[in-house]
Amino acid sequence: MRVFVTGATGWIGSAAVDELLAAGHGVVGLARSDTSAATLEAKGATPLPGGLDDLDVLRRGAAEADAVVHLANKHDWGNPAESDRAERAAVETMAEALTGTHKPFVVANGLSGIVEGRAALETDSSPDVGPGASRGGSENLALDYTRRGVKSVIVRFAPSVHGAGDWGFVAFLAKAARDRGVSGYIGDGSVEWSAVHRLDAARLIRLGVERAPAGTRLHAVAEESVTTRAIAEALGEALGLPVASIAPEDAAEHFGFVGGFFATPMAASSARTRELLGWKPTGPTLVKDILDGAYGG
Repeated sequence: MRVFVTGATGWIGSAAVDELLAAGHGVVGLARSDTSAATLEAKGATPLPGGLDDLDVLRRGAAEADAVVHLANKHDWGNPAESDRAERAAVETMAEALTGTHKPFVVANGLSGIVEGRAALETDSSPDVGPGASRGGSENLALDYTRRGVKSVIVRFAPSVHGAGDWGFVAFLAKAARDRGVSGYIGDGSVEWSAVHRLDAARLIRLGVERAPAGTRLHAVAEESVTTRAIAEALGEALGLPVASIAPEDAAEHFGFVGGFFATPMAASSARTRELLGWKPTGPTLVKDILDGAYGG
């Protein structure tokens, strides 16, 4: 298949491109810069110059592809409304281009806010609906297009998609630990996050493109729950720093923007995903990656 990938040189996207190419698929990657384009070309992928706001480019990329994988997001923490607006516009544009084709449209989402008090399941609908919702309600928007002949598939990623070179949430926690001289967890550290290794996540994306039925929600989750205290303790050991509880009211000052996420439970099951696609995560655990120096030491 010819697969159009947004976020093709990002942390998850670059691994997904490698996975798709290794499986024999052709890849066209959205490239915001000459550097990104050169990176894609070096891998054997075809760059398509443009960004998330270039809707004509997104429309063309989707229309000319056999499948679309949408991983890009502005992640503008200072202006989340702009990120949400751009996300919804991008998903709507590509879905319109795919309407009536029954081609796969794999759309990324996170696990924050799906449910409260238990691990999220693939059968749980996202509560985010409409333009004003988180990520512009893009998960539900994409799924709405299954009724219009689009093979929409949602991949919800664990808050930690980890590995050497990660610049996501755990990298920010490691930076906060270095800056403050202490690896912290909030309160009693009992908040639970799910986790998945980057290469396992990439393999799930490929399987979603190849095999997932329309309307499927997949969970890129290898570990259902890792406590925030366990994460902090691993970072403390790896970085040679003391470990301490941070009062909830001090979390924003200590951790920065990531403090709000670190206080949010994001545990999830992937049992249905594994059964449906035969996906078997094989990468190291989050704690092992931390202890092995993926975030410095």
